[in-house]
Amino acid sequence: MPRTPFTALVLAAVAALLSALIGPAAAQAAPGGSRSGESRPVYSYDRAIRESVWVDTRLDGDGDGRTDRVAVDVVRPSEPARLGHRVPVIMDASPYYSCCGRGNESQKKTYDAQGRPVQFPLFYDNYFVPRGYATVLVDLAGTNRSDGCVDVGGRSDVQSAKAVVDWLGGRGRAYTARTGGKPVTAGWSSGSTGMIGKSWDATIANGVAATGVKGLKTIVPIAGISSWYDYYFAKGAPLYDSGPDSLAQLVDSPDARKRCAAVQQKLVEGAPRSGDWTGLWTERDYVRDAGKVRASVFLVHGLQDLNVRTRHAGQWWDALARHGVERKVWLSQTGHVDPFDYRRGAWVKTLHHWFDHYLMGYDNGIERAPMADIERSPGTWSTDPQWPAPGTSATTLRPRAGSAPGVGALGTARAPRGTTETFTDDPKLNEADWAAHIDRSTPAKAGFATGPLRAPLRLSGSGTVTVTVTPSTSTAHLSAVLVDLGPATIRNYAADGEGITTLDKRTCWGAGIPGDTGCFKETAADTEQVAHTVFSRGWADLGNYADPHHGRPLTPGKPYTLTLDLAATDHIVPAGHRLGLIVAGTDAGLIDPPASRPQLALDLARTSARLPLTGGAPALARATTPGTPPRTGGTVLDGITPHAPGRLPHAG
Repeated sequence: MPRTPFTALVLAAVAALLSALIGPAAAQAAPGGSRSGESRPVYSYDRAIRESVWVDTRLDGDGDGRTDRVAVDVVRPSEPARLGHRVPVIMDASPYYSCCGRGNESQKKTYDAQGRPVQFPLFYDNYFVPRGYATVLVDLAGTNRSDGCVDVGGRSDVQSAKAVVDWLGGRGRAYTARTGGKPVTAGWSSGSTGMIGKSWDATIANGVAATGVKGLKTIVPIAGISSWYDYYFAKGAPLYDSGPDSLAQLVDSPDARKRCAAVQQKLVEGAPRSGDWTGLWTERDYVRDAGKVRASVFLVHGLQDLNVRTRHAGQWWDALARHGVERKVWLSQTGHVDPFDYRRGAWVKTLHHWFDHYLMGYDNGIERAPMADIERSPGTWSTDPQWPAPGTSATTLRPRAGSAPGVGALGTARAPRGTTETFTDDPKLNEADWAAHIDRSTPAKAGFATGPLRAPLRLSGSGTVTVTVTPSTSTAHLSAVLVDLGPATIRNYAADGEGITTLDKRTCWGAGIPGDTGCFKETAADTEQVAHTVFSRGWADLGNYADPHHGRPLTPGKPYTLTLDLAATDHIVPAGHRLGLIVAGTDAGLIDPPASRPQLALDLARTSARLPLTGGAPALARATTPGTPPRTGGTVLDGITPHAPGRLPHAG
């Protein structure tokens, strides 16, 4: 409901009264989860303390002879500060606060004439500061008002944020100015910090958690990178036509561009476009340090995110699971989109409960709620007690030749020895072209499909496709994609909004001031009707057949065996639809083409897919065996609880 000046005054008066009565108890964290209920908006936002400090990172990234300081903007409730009570922190460390902005409306930080922060992008400050939290926004080294240099996920980036967590916990140093200034402590902080953010910001949250830093109680990575190599390469195949140096140049502050040439050169030298693994990638691989993570993790990702692909979510999730990290996951049908822009009400409520539990100690049941929320169709969600789905196991499917070249079958029987399908890499075509013509003989792909399924088939988690191919040239790139062959209404993830449409109407989420209203444009699902849906992908350079980290030239006419890693997914192929597997060369727009244009002979007897099927081989048999009675009643599978659009299952 829109706020009027009168209602704003009334709310402020009520908040002040409540603050005087119950403010200290609401602000003070209760370790061990001993309280029930939830934090309430009893503190004044317009009288909140707004300040900037510069935290010493203890690094000298720009080589100027003094340690770098990063700018930290803080907004925190004034009432607990006056009473000497400490508050927990919600922190977003980002390189984007001046160059590009955050959120669907590309909000940037703003400051008043005295340099005090005014606008904090996104809703975290508007919603959570009145509830007894501080919001802290950090400019990564080399960006906006910070010293140092951007190193794209490396030590400088991660230490930029880790140093702030240390300072909030009483273990670091900060000052009132970028140079000189007076020392300043965070005596107002309870020492409990939660990090949140999307994309690069989420990546930094992953990286800081992987240091095991004390005081970081939880992270909420939205579409985050878990290994920077996998952002730029897929087993040697280049995924983008530029390296991390270009990304650094995008976010560098103007003065950083002058002093960070040496760091830029290291990024160029350490990330060769050959796709070979180097020490630069080892430093930026957070998965290997998942065992150090002390924080709980609420992971959010779009299943159709073709920027930060779901391989990042899948491998990070699996590593955290191996080490027993408390975790929760939301998987949407969108691309690279924040849940505030596709499931706003449920997202704010869930995030509120999550932070209340892990930062304030409320026993609200969020950690006992279903682990996974998954969008099944635009706006319709289901829940699972754990993820991947219970009963999921790797199940082998194999391709067989059909009645026409390049059009085959997919099932459990192995093809006769010597059976091949041949295709020629066409760098102008992509997965959409291949899927649209899976039932036609076309020269650029080999496609295989089951018959119409007798029962729905769910794939939950990460799979692989192992191929044996004989190239005609010394270089070759390969793609493997899974396709749901049947009509559906999906989010239009390939459009500019990546599954959402931004509307003109605004709604407010928390309190506001003239420079930071807390009001944001609403969104709606951008949908399209499709005849097929590509729902998982994997790519590789065939030259990496012997070593996933180092490529080598191929011998034309010699067969090579290679395994392609498919991105994590959770998709139900409905009864009546077909499950398809396509093997091809360059996936235009997603990987770069090889130096040559090879013809590839695919050995069907030595090609297979290991897919994460819920119910395993028996479920596959029920879905594909002729004569099995078809399952009726839609596509709901055992173990899935469906919910109406936007409805949130009770957290308690």
